Amino acid sequence: MVKILIDSSSDIDEKEASEKGLFLIPMIISFNGEEYFDGVNLSHKEFFEKLIESSDLPKTSQINEFRYEEKLSELTADGSEVVVITLSSKLSGTYNVAKEVAKKYDGKVTVVDSLNACIGERILIEYALRLLHEGKSAKEIASELDEKKHKINLRALLGTLKYLRKGGRISSLVAFAGEVLSIKPVVAVIGGEVKLVGKAMGSKKGNNLLTQMIEKSGGIDFSMPFAVAYSGLSDECLKKYLDDSAGLYEGHVKKEDIPLHMIGSTIGTHVGPGAIAVAYFGK
Repeated sequence: MVKILIDSSSDIDEKEASEKGLFLIPMIISFNGEEYFDGVNLSHKEFFEKLIESSDLPKTSQINEFRYEEKLSELTADGSEVVVITLSSKLSGTYNVAKEVAKKYDGKVTVVDSLNACIGERILIEYALRLLHEGKSAKEIASELDEKKHKINLRALLGTLKYLRKGGRISSLVAFAGEVLSIKPVVAVIGGEVKLVGKAMGSKKGNNLLTQMIEKSGGIDFSMPFAVAYSGLSDECLKKYLDDSAGLYEGHVKKEDIPLHMIGSTIGTHVGPGAIAVAYFGK
């Protein structure tokens, strides 16, 4: 039997993981010294409520050796093999920890660095489930994921620069100027790292820029998993984006069937509320 172990930086919570037959290790999120298990006793909605109220950014702890060892011992006890899919190794040390622990299981545990996060990591996990249901072995699944992960595109339009400033990723002056001019930056995950790839004045131009970037990358491979997501307590920005970019999906998928998700804590900490994101495998 093959099992798939994921982390909560994919924004898949405990309930959804259980429904899909996945096994989850949650990240630990700390607000003002109080610790929560991401997606277990802290929902995405509760996370954003706390983020908006808090003057300081929360801290995320990488998953340690003890927690991986405990989970992998449990999952392999019946002789099962495990494919572990982690948050990008460029964003966290979690992958290296999992890789180290896997050595103790005589080839029964294979670790895949998603080189992604959020819905980029999610769609790789959804592809892994597809391969699992096709009856592929652990090694075949891991090999296929390692090949296909380089085709994943994740683009996000940010609603505010405030949280990038709080996290020290941009200066206060740049953030202030950006807010005054209503600049909407576009970030992407490239080579496993989050990078600024464009900016637009206002939401309408931002939505158009996001659509242009998707078209320029060759478009969405609709035969593979894809997803859109929003951050914060309202999905209004995402609905507006889907109206503005209807041409991308027309003839491929009905609007009501587009997979919509809420961004969780791992990326939400840095982008804040009001962001919209698209993840897909390029053609």
